[in-house]
Amino acid sequence: MKRELAATGAAVTATAVLGGLAGGGSSAWFRQLDKPAFQPPPQVFPVVWTALYADIAVSTAAALSSEQASRSTSRSLRDALALNLVLNGSWSWVFFRAHRLGGAAALAGLLTVSSTDLARRAYSVAPRAGAALVPYAGWCAFATVLSASIARRNS
Repeated sequence: MKRELAATGAAVTATAVLGGLAGGGSSAWFRQLDKPAFQPPPQVFPVVWTALYADIAVSTAAALSSEQASRSTSRSLRDALALNLVLNGSWSWVFFRAHRLGGAAALAGLLTVSSTDLARRAYSVAPRAGAALVPYAGWCAFATVLSASIARRNS
């Protein structure tokens, strides 16, 4: 599992760093947006995302190192993780850098589907690892609703 955890940890860390380079919720542009009442306070996001990124790295590493994971299953899980992390890191660039609110909402929807698929694939070889990814899919679903609400309020 050490090799898998090193690989998933590096991929998740790269995603977090690249996404962070897009900027974030401290920009003047973001502060002036009309946000819904269910928008969490800014200090919630780094805490939640740190926990979720750790969850993604550990859970996918556990699934990849599972004795139930065949070579083809491992490959499809790696591909699903790669797609998921590309979508994940891209959201910040679309939302914070490009200011494409509708595009960010659509991307968040794709990320939700991808996160659910990642949890499903992990569950098929390591049920506990797949179940551990369910909060990530749930957070992405919440982010989709939040992104769509911000897009609607500011269009």
